[in-house]
Amino acid sequence: MASSRRAFLKSLFGSATLVSLGPDVPGLWQRVARAAGATDHRRDTVVVALQLSGGNDGLNTLVPYADEHYGRSRRTLRLRDKEVHKIGSDLGFHPQMPEFARLVKEGRLTVVQGVGYPNSNRDHDGAMRDWHTARPGDTQCQTGWLGRAADRFQAVGDPRVRGAFVGDIAQPFALHTRGAVVPSLVALEPWQLEQPEWQPRREEAERRHQETAAPPNPLWEHARRAVAIAHADMRRVEAVLAAGPSVTDYPPFALAAHLKTVAQLVRADIGIRVFLTELGGGGIGGFDNHAAQRDNHAALLRQLSQSVAAFVDDLAADGTLDRVVLMTFSEFGRTLAENGRRGTDHGDAAPMFLAGSRLCGGLVGPHPDLGDLDRGAPRFHTDFRRVYATLLDSWLGLDSTAILSHRYEALDLLRT
Repeated sequence: MASSRRAFLKSLFGSATLVSLGPDVPGLWQRVARAAGATDHRRDTVVVALQLSGGNDGLNTLVPYADEHYGRSRRTLRLRDKEVHKIGSDLGFHPQMPEFARLVKEGRLTVVQGVGYPNSNRDHDGAMRDWHTARPGDTQCQTGWLGRAADRFQAVGDPRVRGAFVGDIAQPFALHTRGAVVPSLVALEPWQLEQPEWQPRREEAERRHQETAAPPNPLWEHARRAVAIAHADMRRVEAVLAAGPSVTDYPPFALAAHLKTVAQLVRADIGIRVFLTELGGGGIGGFDNHAAQRDNHAALLRQLSQSVAAFVDDLAADGTLDRVVLMTFSEFGRTLAENGRRGTDHGDAAPMFLAGSRLCGGLVGPHPDLGDLDRGAPRFHTDFRRVYATLLDSWLGLDSTAILSHRYEALDLLRT
């Protein structure tokens, strides 16, 4: 949800107590600000998870236009070969997704096909919780997989923020942590990161420190370090905002604005390693198209394709994309056959899309066999936790077994 300016500062740059100390912390600027500001995160890799809320219809996203089972099962929803953006002899992207087809051809988009998990849940809340926790069926789990990653990055005594949600809905469970602070925000521009009235107080704090030395106190030293880091991080964010608009024109969608904010925070180099943003949860239904699917799904896919492409092009312009991977997920796919209301119902397997410059690109795994269904929907062949594990181990440098509570075989997603 949207934060007030003070709530934003408290969550993004430190705990409420430490940030509230503000410029009154003795010696802040003289003794530790320079050291804190020297921290360089420009080599840190970042994962951006993009949630497609409602259950995306993978069959009309990446379309098996030549499959006879697809053609027979979708009388009104079928997309024909002349409509799609082909990426092979039998697959093509939805007509509203030319940007995704371009990214595949450029090697900057990977499609993992047939993704799901055993005994999958077809209830929205249950399925989304399974994807968020990465521990299907564990109703007692209190943390999300991204939250556990943020906890792992949070070193003892380190006040930096390691995860963030950028979006308009309540923060998804995937970012729930044991202790790491994970803020929610919509955009950076509405906030002036350092209020003008702080300047005289900061100058007074500096003057007092020059006159008297602070007594040795570990807690006080930690407080000073935390606020110094907050100040250095604020300066970095302000520098990104002051640099002006990106050379890339983002489309006029909420998702595009959220991804632009993510790009700004990545460029600010303040140490955030995992981001989550969302499409489809701000209105009625989202991707849950049980009726009149054609137009609504097309509008959502247009937003997805244009927004992700703008994000990729933006970060690629200065090389920042080399340390970012964006990954989409949805709680489940849809049934093969359309229903009597020109929509589709809850299914299982669906594709995941990953964008970045250090991916292998192209298709990973075969398209599901539409002649072999499970309760009317395509069967999965790739566990979603294999995607998570690959990114945790090989991209973020974490121990996926500790985070996922099981060892999952890596996928060939990343270029060495």
